[in-house]
Amino acid sequence: MEWTLAWRLFKRELKQGQLLLIILALTLAVLSVTGLARVSERLQVAINGQASKFIAADRIINSPVPVDETILKQAQTLGLKLSRNLQFNSMVYSGDAFQLVTVRAVDNAYPLKGKIELKNGATDTLPTKGMLWYESRLGALLDQPKTVELGNSQFTLGAVINRLPDAGFNIFASAPLVLMRLDDVAATGVIQPGSRVTYLYQFAGNPPQLQAFETYAKPLLSSSQRWVDTQSGDSPIASAVKRAERFLLLSSLMGIALACAAIGIAAQRYCQRHYDVVAMVKTFGASAKQIRILFGTHLLLVTVAGVVFGLLGGLLLDATITLALPSDIAAYAAPLGRPLMLGIATGFISAFMFSAYPLLRLLDIPPLRVLQRQLEGSSIGMWLHLSLSLIAMGLLGWLYSRSLALTLTVIASVVLLGLLLGLMGMLLIRMGQTVGMKTSNPFALALAGLRRRAKQNALQLVGFSSALVLLLTILALRQDLLNEWQKQLPENAPNYFLVNIAPEEVKPLQHFLQQHEINATDIYPVIRGRLNAINGEEVITPEQQDQGQRGRLGISRELNLTWRNAVPPNNQILEGHFNQAKDDVSVESGVAERLGIALGDRLSFVIDNQNVTVKVASIRSVQWETMQPNFFMIFTEQALSPFAYTSMASFHLNDGQKKVVLALIRQFPTVSIIDVGAIIAQLKGIISQVSLALTLVLILVVMASALVMVAQTEAGMATRQRELAVLRTFGAPGRLLKWATALEFALLGCIAGLLAAVVTEFSIWLLKTQVFDLRVYAHWLWWWGAPASGALLVALLGLWRCRRLLNKSCSDLLRLE
Repeated sequence: MEWTLAWRLFKRELKQGQLLLIILALTLAVLSVTGLARVSERLQVAINGQASKFIAADRIINSPVPVDETILKQAQTLGLKLSRNLQFNSMVYSGDAFQLVTVRAVDNAYPLKGKIELKNGATDTLPTKGMLWYESRLGALLDQPKTVELGNSQFTLGAVINRLPDAGFNIFASAPLVLMRLDDVAATGVIQPGSRVTYLYQFAGNPPQLQAFETYAKPLLSSSQRWVDTQSGDSPIASAVKRAERFLLLSSLMGIALACAAIGIAAQRYCQRHYDVVAMVKTFGASAKQIRILFGTHLLLVTVAGVVFGLLGGLLLDATITLALPSDIAAYAAPLGRPLMLGIATGFISAFMFSAYPLLRLLDIPPLRVLQRQLEGSSIGMWLHLSLSLIAMGLLGWLYSRSLALTLTVIASVVLLGLLLGLMGMLLIRMGQTVGMKTSNPFALALAGLRRRAKQNALQLVGFSSALVLLLTILALRQDLLNEWQKQLPENAPNYFLVNIAPEEVKPLQHFLQQHEINATDIYPVIRGRLNAINGEEVITPEQQDQGQRGRLGISRELNLTWRNAVPPNNQILEGHFNQAKDDVSVESGVAERLGIALGDRLSFVIDNQNVTVKVASIRSVQWETMQPNFFMIFTEQALSPFAYTSMASFHLNDGQKKVVLALIRQFPTVSIIDVGAIIAQLKGIISQVSLALTLVLILVVMASALVMVAQTEAGMATRQRELAVLRTFGAPGRLLKWATALEFALLGCIAGLLAAVVTEFSIWLLKTQVFDLRVYAHWLWWWGAPASGALLVALLGLWRCRRLLNKSCSDLLRLE
């Protein structure tokens, strides 16, 4: 019988619109999360797909020795595509001329992603047997020969390479590149036991295949073998892709927070409207069990309806946005299962966790409320509501992002917003005591209404403030990320590098650059050295550690060292002072963190078989994405002056200045010129796609926030209707009521904007310092812009929602009542 009654009441309240608000909130919740998750995952797949072209594969195993064939067979068993490559240095000869080159030997499957860019355009083919493709500077260095000798074989020089898709970015690898077929290597006789060869195994496949292979293969790799992907730091786009993915995750977490706020508001409103119903039903003898079944069934049916409509809306939203995406992004298929499961989980978890507190208070309503309307039952501790809300937020955030930093940041922001809203609610309630209907002017009437409906307005502030916090956070981070990338890659970013500059060529080269009006960076000296001790403790390699040798784990290769008298551009001192004493050294923050280096530590280097000991005077942050020389260690000139060095620099050339390169090669034949223009173009392409992703996500959050604010204005319409009827009865003109209503909503919006500015500054500080590693600065514009914008936006929404009531006469309002 209870179930039948519950169903009948559910249908009646549905027809009367009693449940529409909570269904709308749940639908909005599931739609926002499902839609944002689906779009975010599609954009993540597209960004990573485009980024994978930068390494010509989805994953790479980089090894100094051949990889165990069992691992490669497992990759093929999983359905992955495989390409085997070799890379080594060797000499090529043409008559009496010779040149050191970097040889890249590839099989027929290369490249798995992207295309080889030749001088006459991109191609899907490879050199034929007995042919080398080569970089143009090799032809200039050998006087344009038709054939060259490599080891025991003679090769025809074929097409000129502009760039390989996985050429990477190592300006110190200055030897010209040649491309050959893998099956031609054996005949050269170049590779012998003990030869220094890099074995590259490239893999491509779908995400489940790659994940299964990664789980299998990574534990089997030795410390000298590296697992490489688009986020491994081996390419300049790694940081951009990581930040973009974190932003997309954050946006979806904000969508979850938005959903939770909407459901909490709707549930609170629904339960408040049924206090009298519960009191009356209890008066007629209904048991607690019957009431639990009645409203529990309502909550279940509403949740199911909201989840179903939300999932459909989320898929429709994804399909609509996909139509507006560029074809190369829309072509990527994102997995559907996870967004759907996340939407379902969001609907049920948030519905029950955020409805528990209002529902428990509803079930505790005493029958005596029939006579005394102010009774609301025993007050269940607010700590329960706060605990359930935070648990729900944390659970949903972790399920989606798997990022503790992002989840805790969102929760911390919610807690701060809750505290501020609690203080504001107490203030409004205290101000609202003994306030009557003041009708002297619109502002006085608005203040009276604001204070009289203190509890209701405090609830409305939750929705308005939450929406504004989300908008400001996403807007600020999007703009800061784009500004950061634009600073790193301005229009005149260096697209050429000069390396192997002899000391006697530095001044003539500077004169050449000035003569041709070329905007170049400073010229940096470069010296090779190995870090061998930290505070007297020997630094060992991972291989030595595996063999049981004791010491501090360090960098297992030589470093490129330089000296400077001032902090380089795109570097920022985080701790200490920059190189004031002869034995000072400045250390990049990432290396300092990885090796456990702190200010005052003593570092010992071996340079040209000599020991050099220096003291850490500063820790620097470095923007590695910039196309400018950057170094892990920067010494003083006095410390490195005894050692031989070469120098390097970078500069920018416009399309009309490319002939300068030929003149530079002729005048400085020993200086190596490296064209990184293709890398910059690809990096800018990735960043433009990331920018599109950020813009789309921002639009989604704006839409979702607007819907929450519209739904929030629904709260209190019944009370407002009664008050308007009373004011009309006492002769209040319509113009006065319209102005008073607009001012009341404007004041609410102004307060919400001020609270949002405070919380957003706190959230942005946490996100920039703990997640995105961006520069922190205050957004002073928000402190007046957010309250002003909130006032205008909420006032317009309030007037739009109340327009029907404001245009009715007193008799019409009473009939509606």
